[in-house]
Parts: sequence; C-alpha cells; structure tokens
Amino acid sequence: MFLEVLGSALLGFALAWVAVQRLAGRLPVRGRVLVTGTLGGVFGALVTHGALGPGHFAATLIGAVAVSAVLLSLLIRPATRRLRRSAAA
Repeated sequence: MFLEVLGSALLGFALAWVAVQRLAGRLPVRGRVLVTGTLGGVFGALVTHGALGPGHFAATLIGAVAVSAVLLSLLIRPATRRLRRSAAA
C-alpha cells in the first residue's frame, strides 16, 4: 500500500508539473497546481485501492492518474477572449 501511495503521489506531481509547463497562462499559482496534482493522485490511489482491493498495483496507479487529471482540469481557466459588441449595443 505504501508503494502505491508513493507512486501515485509521484505520478500526480509529474502530471501537475507537465500541466504547469504547458498551460502556465491558464492555471493558478504553480504551488497550488503541484499540490492539487499530488493530493489528487494520493486520493485517487486510496479510492481505487478501496474499490478494487489489494493486488491491483497497475490499476491503482491508473485510477490515481485519472483522479489527478480530473482535479487538474478543474483548475484550468478559460482562454481570454475579446468581447465583441454588436452595432445595436
């Protein structure tokens, strides 16, 4: 169980690091993103391990990455757009 949690925390951190590098302008502060990715990975591992039981190491890591990706996607802000005014306004 300890290796599952450690591996999922590292995978969540790596996923958050990639998100910070690729989407820096659309995410909040770097520290918040890294913590969210790491904790999302740990939470995903705990939920997946609880649902599947022991002995499913790869599936637990996949579940951890999935939950971490979902939580990171909630942090993404929409791209800024210019407001276009119609002639009637």
